[in-house]
Amino acid sequence: MGPNRLDERAKNLIDQSAMRRMLIRMAHQIFENNPDLYDVVLIGIRTRGVHLAHRLQTELLRIGGVKVPVGEIDITPYRDDLLRRDDYQSNYSNVDFQVENRTVILVDDVLYTGRTARAAMEAVIDMGRPARIQLAVLIDRGHRELPIRPDYVGKNLPSSREEEVLVRISDVDGVEGVYLVRRGED
Repeated sequence: MGPNRLDERAKNLIDQSAMRRMLIRMAHQIFENNPDLYDVVLIGIRTRGVHLAHRLQTELLRIGGVKVPVGEIDITPYRDDLLRRDDYQSNYSNVDFQVENRTVILVDDVLYTGRTARAAMEAVIDMGRPARIQLAVLIDRGHRELPIRPDYVGKNLPSSREEEVLVRISDVDGVEGVYLVRRGED
C-alpha cells in the first residue's frame, strides 16, 4: 500500500464530520488564546498541514472576523536525516508575509516523534524572529523523541510504533478521514 492509498486493511478512526468538528474546536481555542488575530499567521507544513491551515483560516474568519494569513513550508531542507542541507535544492515554501514579532501557528496533520515540528520551527526562525511559535496538530499519536508539545490538538490517538496514523484530506487524497494501518501489512 502506497503512502496515499488506502485499502480494506485501513481502519477508519475519524470521519469527515468529526474532522470538521475537531478543526472548529481548534479554531475556537486558537482565538481564545490569541484574541488579536491581526498578530497571528498560520503556516502549514506540506502537504496536508497546508490544507488544514486553510480550513483553520476559514473558521477563524467566521469566529473572529479576521482573515489570518496562511503560508506553507517544506521542511525537507531542515530534516535531521539528510546528510547535508545542500543535498536538497528545491524549496517549495511559500510564505509571503513577515513572521517578525507575530504569533506563528505551525499546522500539521500528525505529531509523532516531534522531528517534523522541530524542523518547521527551525525554518520559521530562519525567516525572522516571531513573538512566539505555537503548534496545532489534528492528531497527536505520542512516541516523542524530542521535547515537543502541541498547543492545539484535534485528538490524541495513542498508537503503537507498529501502526501508522494516516490523515486523508479530500483535496489531496480524494477521501477524508483518519485511518489506522499496521505497518508491514503490504
